[in-house]
Amino acid sequence: MEFRYLGNSGLKISEITYGNWLTHGSQVENDTAQRCVRAALDAGITTFDTADVYANTAAETVLGEALRGERRQSLEIFTKVYFPTGPKGHNDTGLSRKHIMESIDGSLQRLGTDYVDLYQAHRYDYETPLEETMQAFADIVRQGKALYIGVSEWNAEQLRAGHALARELGVSLISNQPQYSMLWRVIEEEVVPTSEELGIGQIVWSPVAQGVLTGKYLPGEAPPAGSRATDEKGGADMVQGFLDDEILRGVQALRPVADAAGLTMPQLAVAWVLQNPNVSAAIIGASRPEQVADNVQAAGRTLDADTMAAIDQAIGHLAERDPAKTRSPKERMS
Repeated sequence: MEFRYLGNSGLKISEITYGNWLTHGSQVENDTAQRCVRAALDAGITTFDTADVYANTAAETVLGEALRGERRQSLEIFTKVYFPTGPKGHNDTGLSRKHIMESIDGSLQRLGTDYVDLYQAHRYDYETPLEETMQAFADIVRQGKALYIGVSEWNAEQLRAGHALARELGVSLISNQPQYSMLWRVIEEEVVPTSEELGIGQIVWSPVAQGVLTGKYLPGEAPPAGSRATDEKGGADMVQGFLDDEILRGVQALRPVADAAGLTMPQLAVAWVLQNPNVSAAIIGASRPEQVADNVQAAGRTLDADTMAAIDQAIGHLAERDPAKTRSPKERMS
């Protein structure tokens, strides 16, 4: 495993990070989830990402139980706040001071830890003054409940405003967690240059484009049984936009590229996002321990210029690049 600094901070994290969105407490039974976390630890992964909204708080509980007994100082545990949890009452969502302060305590209890290494605003909240949100995050850092703060899916303008307020309050906003893959490159034009200027690192999710970049979805054919595209708990909705026959044909053109590089298709996809110097880590998920063992082989791999060019030739013209696609819900979900 290789390690990178998270943004312009002194915090080192594993460049392959284990995340449990859409799996723990939902798609995957708890015993399998435990084995996936153990596989991640055995592979040298030290960084684990979750959120209170995943499986309506159950994912945090599963992760906390899976990590019980591990040396806390040797781990980096990340979680997030914004989306509705619990009974989904009128204050059970957003980035108000009330929701943030109550949510951090619930997350710490479920994770079985006194602090998280990174506490992230899961989306931008248009209905709460940014000053209120950042003050609450700063207070959580000063209370020792979080060491650093980050955000997820904020655009360049939002990152700049949040970073400025964090500096005024004397705390470190060091990360952004956007979707990023060969097929979803919306952060490249605005978010990445702004982040490089501000010292913010990207912790990217869905580097394998919801499994599409594994090559298991074939043009003109029904999705494989048991795949994310057949998951009615939310997975199918997320992958649907990539299940276009033209995209799927382009993905199949990556097979000889991966073979020439000595990588599997998932490894090629994860290694590709790690070539971006502003990316601090790629989040992988797993429904089976062997998926973890496969994906971690992308750590430390450098793709040469010919390989990068071949990838662009195969699917570069199919990638979504519109920076306006980096956005948060206009109204809080409740």
